[in-house]
Amino acid sequence: MGMDLITQLVSQGLSAVLPFIILLGLLIFVHELGHFLVAIACGVHVEVFSLGFGKKLLQYNRKGTIYCISMIPLGGYVKMYGDDVNADIPAEKKSQSFTHKSVYQRIAIVLAGPLMNFFFAILIFAIVATLGEDARAPKLGDIALGSKASTLGFQSGDTILAVDGQAVHSWDQVQAMMNKRIGLPLTFEVSQAQAASKRSVEAIPDSKQNPNILSLDSQIGELEGLSLNSIAPVIGVRSGSAAEAAGLKTGDRIVAMNDQPIAHYRELTAAWSAASFPLKLKLERSSSESMDPATIKDPRKKAPTEKPSELELSIPNQIAFEAAGIDSSELYLFSIVKGSPAEKAGLASGDKILSISEVAITSWEKVVSQIKSFNGRDPVALVVQRGTETKNFSIVPEMTSHTTLFGGEEKRFTIGIVPWVTMANLELVKIQVSNPLKAAQRGFQKTVDASVMTLVSFVRLIQGMISPKHIGGVISIGQAAHETYKMGLTSFLQMMAVISVHLFVLNLLPVPVLDGGHLLFYSIELLRGTPLSMRKLEIAQQVGLVLLMSLMAFALFNDFSRVLGLW
Repeated sequence: MGMDLITQLVSQGLSAVLPFIILLGLLIFVHELGHFLVAIACGVHVEVFSLGFGKKLLQYNRKGTIYCISMIPLGGYVKMYGDDVNADIPAEKKSQSFTHKSVYQRIAIVLAGPLMNFFFAILIFAIVATLGEDARAPKLGDIALGSKASTLGFQSGDTILAVDGQAVHSWDQVQAMMNKRIGLPLTFEVSQAQAASKRSVEAIPDSKQNPNILSLDSQIGELEGLSLNSIAPVIGVRSGSAAEAAGLKTGDRIVAMNDQPIAHYRELTAAWSAASFPLKLKLERSSSESMDPATIKDPRKKAPTEKPSELELSIPNQIAFEAAGIDSSELYLFSIVKGSPAEKAGLASGDKILSISEVAITSWEKVVSQIKSFNGRDPVALVVQRGTETKNFSIVPEMTSHTTLFGGEEKRFTIGIVPWVTMANLELVKIQVSNPLKAAQRGFQKTVDASVMTLVSFVRLIQGMISPKHIGGVISIGQAAHETYKMGLTSFLQMMAVISVHLFVLNLLPVPVLDGGHLLFYSIELLRGTPLSMRKLEIAQQVGLVLLMSLMAFALFNDFSRVLGLW
């Protein structure tokens, strides 16, 4: 048994390391190949072309160039003859020396590495476009009654077919159209899955602050209430109800009703009303161990490690849906954060929120908005249902910091409660480009977009809009490689393209020891007509090395902190 466990751990470890080596090794090879090819083209003799650092494990000598794989697979290098300015180069070999090449040739050789990563990203994104990539389908989720989208005529589950006569195949295309037409009328052609007919909805997108802090666009178009998100059919069960008597529990996910599949909570009422009795319910229920609030920080972010068990229960007699005692689970508390104002006040897992500050609560978004509006003085009055009792609490929220979906930091008032809400999976559509030229164009555009996003992330980091905790190192890259590798070839290739873009941008930063630092020195030499003094170069290299090593150490610290669950 012990040997089996060891074998399993070794196998898992190897399965995680292999994608990392493939990803990083290929990207380093491409980068160094750029330096190598342009150096050869400029007549520079390349002494060593190495993947990795340290001791050479495998090597091959061809025409005076050693091609090798070294022990530490976290980088690579091209050793060129005469790249040491202090070396004594014989007159007859100066034509092969890197240092003795013109400044334009040296710039070309150094720039070739990052540019190869840029072109390689274009190639990968083009391949992904040809293979087909998943995108969010233009199918709407839950449309809140009374919202602008609902008033205009959009319905939950609608599929948007076209915008202003232009066919759309993904939600990104719909969003792009709204961004371009803020304040201007748009015509949406929509349909319901059950209806054969199409209908038109006229709307004028409003301007909204872009939540994506990595975008150059500060404003985007929106229609209030228009969303792709749907609540999953996870239920809350009131104490003493017919549903509880039948064996249903809060947190159960109803997947079928009389063999009719159920994907969203909004489908339950209609399916229940149309069903015949006795009503057969097929549901998924997680064990008490896998759904223990003490072991799961947030059920929306971390699914139970244990596969839910499938059960079949029945409601014997005819009864209305509301009368059965079933609610959406989003207003039931899954857990209470330890040491939070909610815990100190006495709130408990399983409580159902009824009202906050005398405002009836109908959704989790209402809970968040009510707590966020805390004036900093008067306690917030909460009314909850606990079992068959109604309890009142007076709580003073505290200011906490949260990471947004796009990596930004948001500070807002909270009380330390986690809802038992589960969102349904978004419907995806595969976008595939068969034309090679269009695939290349898409690859180029995605590479440019990724490059801009990477540059903006540096700016946002300096501005303090992104937490330094998001800086990751080799462990983060390894985890991303492993996870995307498990998801499939397309996801793995997309991750490789993104990291290739990161290498392109990072290497162009004007930091000594990086390619960008060398380009800066050569640019100064080009302007001055003479190179910088050896003393200045040495000092710059030392400063650059300290900065680079400090950044690597900080990234490694962040990696270990995430792995150990410190944040």
